[in-house]
Amino acid sequence: MQDSGGSKSPRTAPKAERPLDLETNVQFVKGVGEKVGKVMGRLGIFTVRDLLAHYPARHEDRTRFRRIGDLQPGETATIRGRVIAADATRTPRSQMLLVKVAIEDGTGYATLVWFNQWYIRNRFAKLLGKEVVVYGTAEFGNRGMEINNPEWEEAGSDTLSANRIVPIYPLTEGLYQGNVRRVIYGALEKYLPAVKDVLPPTLLDKRDLVDYPCALQNIHFPESMEALASARQRLVYEEFFLLQLALALRKQNATADIPGIAFSVTPECTRAFYESLPFEMTGAQKRVIGEIERDMARPVSMNRLVQGDVGSGKTVVAVSAMMVAIYNGYQAALMAPTEILAVQHYLVLSKMLAPLGIEVALLTGSSRAKEKRIAKERIAAGEVSVAVGTHAVIQEDVVFHRLGLAVVDEQHRFGVLQRAAIRSKGANPDVLVMTATPIPRTLALTVYGDLDLSVIDELPPGRKAIRTHWKTADQRDSVYQAAKDLLMKGRQVYIVCPLIEESEKMQAKAATELADHLSSQVFQGFNLEVLHGQMKTADKDDVMRRFRDGEIQILVSTTVIEVGIDVPNACVMLIEDAERFGLAQLHQLRGRVGRGEHQSFCVLIADPKTDDGRERMRVISRTNNGFEIAEEDLRIRGPGEFYGTRQSGLPSLRIANVLKDVQILEMSREDAFKLLKSDPKLAASGHAALRSEVLRRYADFELVTVS
Repeated sequence: MQDSGGSKSPRTAPKAERPLDLETNVQFVKGVGEKVGKVMGRLGIFTVRDLLAHYPARHEDRTRFRRIGDLQPGETATIRGRVIAADATRTPRSQMLLVKVAIEDGTGYATLVWFNQWYIRNRFAKLLGKEVVVYGTAEFGNRGMEINNPEWEEAGSDTLSANRIVPIYPLTEGLYQGNVRRVIYGALEKYLPAVKDVLPPTLLDKRDLVDYPCALQNIHFPESMEALASARQRLVYEEFFLLQLALALRKQNATADIPGIAFSVTPECTRAFYESLPFEMTGAQKRVIGEIERDMARPVSMNRLVQGDVGSGKTVVAVSAMMVAIYNGYQAALMAPTEILAVQHYLVLSKMLAPLGIEVALLTGSSRAKEKRIAKERIAAGEVSVAVGTHAVIQEDVVFHRLGLAVVDEQHRFGVLQRAAIRSKGANPDVLVMTATPIPRTLALTVYGDLDLSVIDELPPGRKAIRTHWKTADQRDSVYQAAKDLLMKGRQVYIVCPLIEESEKMQAKAATELADHLSSQVFQGFNLEVLHGQMKTADKDDVMRRFRDGEIQILVSTTVIEVGIDVPNACVMLIEDAERFGLAQLHQLRGRVGRGEHQSFCVLIADPKTDDGRERMRVISRTNNGFEIAEEDLRIRGPGEFYGTRQSGLPSLRIANVLKDVQILEMSREDAFKLLKSDPKLAASGHAALRSEVLRRYADFELVTVS
């Protein structure tokens, strides 16, 4: 209502400010925008939450200023000086644009130099007579002390690049340290109040950890080196803790609310089998069998991973577990990643179990229809005690009479969902997973944290160690001659072609070209065949069968032979351009030989150009111990590149490091499993934030639910 004096209408009430949302698109953060937002997407930064979790790769202590007159060549330092000149010229030959800026601080002069960055000259032209703060490495140039491509800021501003402990961020093309620092600094100022701590206060007190907002502030812009260390410890702990919670939930989920089989485990179960063995088992085999039997005796489903180097005797361990199941009136299944491996397992198991009157059936995709039908009928009727096959074993139409144990060979070829499919074939049968890929314990806790771990860390006595030799390319002819000498004695040879990562098609082409060259120019008169990933499965299996049977003398192959069959007569593994392979992969390839009575050799032809490459060749030549090699591989290449982890389906770790942070990993694992024991569904009101965070972070994590 207006008065007669025509007074103004009342002002609209101010809009209530929207609550801060960490899921806000990063392009709406001050200093970002649509274009830079797209560039940040390449680093996995899509939201404010992602931006705040884009942790520095390292920090530099720039808290002390150096006087220009005291700078020494090669010294990296922070200086402060007045801009006295800014110029841009082109070099006579290359026509490269050189920007040179002169500064002085009363003790001396320094020239700042940039290449092909014309806009910098314009910026400094506006700063003549003003002070700037500069960070870089000094060196002697034509005009005295020079600093090439330094970081800099105008003095007096709230400087983020000097006079503090400065974060150095991972970047991608189109992003610069200064810009990223300003954006993250501004985002922290605005959004830190919206950041909530998900860890229960009891854990923070127990482990003496700072709260999350404090950790976030100090990981980016630390008040001191001590504050930085506390921030990192807190963030590493939380990352490991949430991962271990997810793994514990997955482990719990695999057996949730469904009782497992409590097998009666007595010496009678395995006595006949052990008496049939022509050798004494190693102490490591006996220890692992004991761990498996304790699991099988419990009324919850076993979920155990057995790691053992090539030749350590994993098959005997698996068969002893099968014997417990069979003695208790149950069946066992063994699942292999390839048909040819399934056939090999079938032959080995049949030889071991036939004398004990135990039936073994083979079930693969290429089995004839009639054979499949008969095998399925006998499995369903309980006439077959052990079924061996590929993924065909877990297809819907395969019905078991009474499945009690499932053995999965080469875990990294199978996902959790396939293990779950195996479980659905019986009354929650025990699952035993075997791998010949040695994985350091710390990595096993993160990659296979939902499995209990057993390690066979001892080889049977009397086994001949494979002799490994590193040769350079100019020694190739003598290597080929040595291989010919062994071929003349009736042995067989593997030759692995160089690794080409661009595509499988190019890899296949390289293998074919190498095979053509070797058969026509080097190994004339010998029967040589090629094997690569582009071949049909039936053709691959046929080549491997003929190599196993001795029809083929030389097999030129890609890494498809990495997990392969036993060819006892093959005693040479020759790897071309070996520096292109990872240590664990070289060890797996080497494990294809040394399976018979003859002395075996692995020859690495390599001319590595880097220190890491040379170190890999030295390590693989020095030791046959797979676990030692795995530790070295992890140390040299880092967890992200370690063999198999990229296929594991696990999220990459943002700040934690399984090499450096072993103690925190084990501490967080203990806490996570203990917490779930007291609150299996994270249903307590004090765990609501924790529950939401696990679901948010591990939304794609197979079989993780907390409902």
